[in-house]
Amino acid sequence: MANQKDYEDEEMTVELELEDGSIVNCAVITILAVEGKDYIVLLPLDENGENEDGEVWFYGYSENPDDPNEEPELSFIEDDEEYERVADAFDEYLDSCEFDELVDE
Repeated sequence: MANQKDYEDEEMTVELELEDGSIVNCAVITILAVEGKDYIVLLPLDENGENEDGEVWFYGYSENPDDPNEEPELSFIEDDEEYERVADAFDEYLDSCEFDELVDE
C-alpha cells in the first residue's frame, strides 16, 4: 500500500505555452473521459510552484495510440456547452475524491 501512496504524492507537471508565447508550469490534476473524449485538468502554478486562486484549466487531450512516447496533444475547448460538461465532470471527480478521503479515514 505504501508504494501507491508514494506514487500519488508525486505530482506530474506539464509546461504549457500560452498564446502570448509565455510558458506556464501546470500540475496535472486528472484526465477525464466525457462523452467518449478525453480532457486534461491542469492547475497553473506560479514561479514558487503554488496556485493561489484555485483556478483550473480544462483542455482536450489526445495521445497517439501508435506511439506512446509521443507528447500528448492538448486542444483548447472552444464550445461553451462542451466546456460546461467537462466542468461538471470535474465537479463529480472532486466529489468522489472527497468521498474517498472520508472513507479512508
